[in-house]
Amino acid sequence: MLTLTDVPGIEVGHAQDEEALTGCTVILCRHGAVAGVDQRGGAPGTRETDLLKPVNFVEHVHAVLLTGGSAFGLEAAGGVVRYLEERGIGFNVGVARVPIVPAAVIFDLALGRADRRPDATMGYRAAAAASRQPVAEGNVGAGCGASVGKILGMKQAMKAGVGSAAVRLSGGIVVGALMVVNAFGDVIDPRTGRIVAGARSTRFGPVQIGEPGGFVDTLELMKTGIGRTLLQFVTRSNTVIGVVATNARLSKAEATRMAQMAQDGVARAIRPAHTMLDGDTLFALSTGNKRTDLSVLGAVAAEVVAEAILRAVYQARAAGGLPGLAEDEAGTAGS
Repeated sequence: MLTLTDVPGIEVGHAQDEEALTGCTVILCRHGAVAGVDQRGGAPGTRETDLLKPVNFVEHVHAVLLTGGSAFGLEAAGGVVRYLEERGIGFNVGVARVPIVPAAVIFDLALGRADRRPDATMGYRAAAAASRQPVAEGNVGAGCGASVGKILGMKQAMKAGVGSAAVRLSGGIVVGALMVVNAFGDVIDPRTGRIVAGARSTRFGPVQIGEPGGFVDTLELMKTGIGRTLLQFVTRSNTVIGVVATNARLSKAEATRMAQMAQDGVARAIRPAHTMLDGDTLFALSTGNKRTDLSVLGAVAAEVVAEAILRAVYQARAAGGLPGLAEDEAGTAGS
């Protein structure tokens, strides 16, 4: 199984607080990477994304931070910057090298402890842990407090986390993705259309919502009067964030286009996607000089994003009172 670290020039590190159920994930590009970003959904939390626009000056980033803790978690970027500065990595401004570290957050404050969030120390630890080893998945890093399927509230949600996937194309080109899945909606297997993780059925007053012991179809519920009523009480406590990367050569404009095309993978694997209750953000990184067709890269990026989203729920263990699909040490399914 290939993961994001199979892309040459990419390292990944996690750090987390397992009691507070929050953490952060750092994608390091020590030699720099051309970057783009595509942000969708109505509730984003980001840092340093404007500089990634093709019309702006800076060409390369040196890391991307994906973090829990909502807006508080953006503090962790300072630790990543410090780690890189200590190693002389950054944009040369003459008097110093300034590390460029864009970041995006998920809202995980409703699970675990809301008063402990990722900070600069945790960001530094995640950067220091970065390596070329296969990406650890599930309840790690920024996925420590991630969940999906929240139209009926957190009690009926399911645990999610970090997932990663990659493919190797002809000519030595690799396209990989790492996703932190904290969606309002349900996770769907695109191959079958079946919900694999999401809002679990319950009784709402005298009304049974969904088949007992099964899933509620969030999109179908949203079409009903009950669903529209429930939406008034759902907070903007969601977001799917991630990184796609390749060793193909891309300009900033091309990296932005790859990020846009890769968002199709979010729409394939999450239903509904890009809502006003989500702040979905996807970064794209180019680390190499291999030439290939951008349409191929974008199409493949969408596939690996969808696969990474599925792995994020299949590798998630039960935590914070929420069931997960991964098996525990006794071999019992968390869900």
